[in-house]
Parts: sequence; C-alpha cells; structure tokens
Amino acid sequence: MNMNAAGWPRTGRWLFGVCMLVVGLTGISGCASRADGSGPGGSAAEMVTDSDESDARKRARIRLELAVGYFEQGQTTIALDELKQTIAADPTYGEAYNLRGLIYMRLNDFRFAEESFRKALTISPRDSNVMHNLGWLLCQQARYPESLQLFSQALSNPQYGERAKTFRAQGLCQIRAGQRGDAEISLLKSYEFDAGNPITTYNLATLLFQRGDYSRAQFYVRRLNNSELANAESLWLGVKVEQRLGNREAMQQLGAQLEKRFPRSHEAGAYQRGAFDE
Repeated sequence: MNMNAAGWPRTGRWLFGVCMLVVGLTGISGCASRADGSGPGGSAAEMVTDSDESDARKRARIRLELAVGYFEQGQTTIALDELKQTIAADPTYGEAYNLRGLIYMRLNDFRFAEESFRKALTISPRDSNVMHNLGWLLCQQARYPESLQLFSQALSNPQYGERAKTFRAQGLCQIRAGQRGDAEISLLKSYEFDAGNPITTYNLATLLFQRGDYSRAQFYVRRLNNSELANAESLWLGVKVEQRLGNREAMQQLGAQLEKRFPRSHEAGAYQRGAFDE
C-alpha cells in the first residue's frame, strides 16, 4: 500500500486500516498450507509440498494468487470473482475465506467479512493471521472484549511471525476502548519487535505525552521526526513535547519544518496560532 504525499496522514482510519491489511496479505501471499490444515499461523506440522498438493488445491492456489494481485491493485470486484473460482475449486481452502473477509472489510460490509473470517477459522482454527483480522474487524465495531481476546489468542501461538503487527493492533484497539495503560504496554511490545514502524512510534509517543511523560515521549517522537517518515502530525507532536520541556530552540526548529513542509496542514495553523493544547 502506497503512502500519500503527506507520508502517513492524520491519526484514525488510515493508521488502523494499514495495521489490518498488512497482516492479512502477509498471511496470504506466498503461504503454504500444512498437513494438519492449520495454515500459516498454525502449528509446525509437516509442510505440504508440490507432490502432496491435489489438482484441485493447485487450481485454487493459482486463482487465489490472482485474487491477491487484484486486491492489492484495488480491483475488488475482479478479486471477488477470482475468489469464487478459488472456492469452487477447493471449498476447504481457508486462505480464500481470509482474503474474502479482507475484501468485504474494505467494502465496509462487516457482516460478510465476519462470516468469511469465521469460516476460515473453522478450517484453520489456529491461524493467527485470521484471528488478527477478525479481531481488528470486531474492534472497528467497538466489540472490544471479543476483539482483544482474539488478539491474545493470536499472540499465544509461539510460532506466529507477525507479533509486532498484532501487538500494535491490540494497542490501538485498547486506545479506542479507553484502556490507555494496557495500550502503552502493547505498543511497547510492538516497538520491541519493530522499532522502525511509524504507527507504533507515533501512537506510543502520543500516549506518553498525554500522561505527562514528556522525556520518554521526546525519545520516541524524535526518532520518528529524524526519519523520512515524519509528517505534519509527528512534527506537531514534537513541537508540543519540546514546548512542554522548555526546549525553545528545538521547538522552533520543528515548527519551521512543519511550516515549510506542510504549510496548509491543520498542525501548521495550530503552531502559528500558538495553540499548543490542541
């Protein structure tokens, strides 16, 4: 997924959406089914090789790969058509239902998305990627206890390889649920696995700033603002952190960057007004 001209824009749907989609496609593209049917997020059973794969599964896998490509290009109708053919070729292919769930989530059809993810879990009940995606879907509907339980289940799988993304999603969902202390713990764990992710870094710095831990907030937001992923939001957060710490020169340097790089942004306007409480 490409970023827009501003990098990673305003906090909200974009930050949450990316968290879901990246894990979903990681679980689909290049995946290999396992002999126990557990899928890529499941147990370490023997991997199915070409000689084990049935003709029906081969046809389904090729169709699924086409569907993934169309989905990544935003051609959801064609992707759904390919998925119909995938499922017709092999109705037991759990990854097809996982991708179908992601497509319906993109279309904001939450009922069909949930049906698809739950169908995938009936086929591969230990697939942590699917648990993650269903957890994120439920979070968007404010079904927080169910959502957080699914994230916890996904993370309990010791062989799950996308822990940074799921800890991040869990933290973002805990923010929505008003569980800020738990959210901070989750985001710190995500940061341990992937210190370069701007979504984790920004939201962690924001939480620390909001509870008055300005020195620690400074550590994280400075790392972000010193990277190519800085945007109007992160620069503005950096300005406010430095202002609270009394670092006038650093605050002015960040403010100058904000005005130069994002002159029409809400954050630049707030800086010009001196509205540091926004």
